[in-house]
Amino acid sequence: MTGEEMLAYCLSKPGAWQDEPWEGDVVAKVGAKVFAFLGAEITSVGVKCGKDRDSADEWLKRYPDDASPSSYIGRYGWNSLRIGGAIPDDELREAVDASYDAVVKTLPKKDRPT
Repeated sequence: MTGEEMLAYCLSKPGAWQDEPWEGDVVAKVGAKVFAFLGAEITSVGVKCGKDRDSADEWLKRYPDDASPSSYIGRYGWNSLRIGGAIPDDELREAVDASYDAVVKTLPKKDRPT
């Protein structure tokens, strides 16, 4: 999977849209909330991998060279997963799906995609 393919996958989710809240850093949002951090080069994807750091650490145990806690928000269960490394593409897509679902659940019902 390439970075462009990952971006396209993120944007294929219902209600997803691309934003650049920080110059050069691409994110995918649903409603007003980010569900995937892609950065400028799109070599990794930052996603919500659990409700807290303990549950998100499972990714670090399984893929120590390709998963790491996300800067600043890692303590809230966000990880950065390297694209094109040891993590299979289907698992990357599943991680994006789970992050998307977790973020959609936090949106007010009127803002949720149908």
